[in-house]
Amino acid sequence: MKSFALLFLVVICGLGGLGQKLKPKKRSSGEEIKFRTKTKDVCTMRVRGDDEEMKLRIECKSQGMSYWCEFTGKPSVCRAFRNNPKIYWNQIAAELRKIPHACESTEVLKTTMCQKAPPEALMKQIAAGVELEDLANQEKSIQKTSLRAAGQGSENETEAMKLAREHCWESLHGFCAYIIGILRG
Repeated sequence: MKSFALLFLVVICGLGGLGQKLKPKKRSSGEEIKFRTKTKDVCTMRVRGDDEEMKLRIECKSQGMSYWCEFTGKPSVCRAFRNNPKIYWNQIAAELRKIPHACESTEVLKTTMCQKAPPEALMKQIAAGVELEDLANQEKSIQKTSLRAAGQGSENETEAMKLAREHCWESLHGFCAYIIGILRG
């Protein structure tokens, strides 16, 4: 009788676990992945967020300057991401390694594991920027060139802005126009 009661207890405990939902694997929020681009820029990817929305920030250093960009999306709507987010982020890093500049011409980040996922699963670029590392020297050169440029007409400025709009990222139009203005003298 004791063995029957023990067997009954084991069967009941075993069946109790069948109705439970499987928990998804731990999210990779806060994870940091380091990589190098095709032109050897040293980059770091940081992920934060939850099931509703994930944010990805990429920061890179390259020859006296650094640049960054941010992406947002809902990769959790992709089942493959929910099963293994680490592989998802590694695929993103692998794609970024193939290009010379991690933030340029990457408006949308795609992975092979979520090709058939809804559009909201894609990580879309929301911001980007460039920072010069030697700000002290930059300020000195800006002061010198602004004195020279002050005497020149707005004709040169509009031409520089036109070229900047044609050849630079939108967020850098002002900076590019300034540099073009200096170079055109």
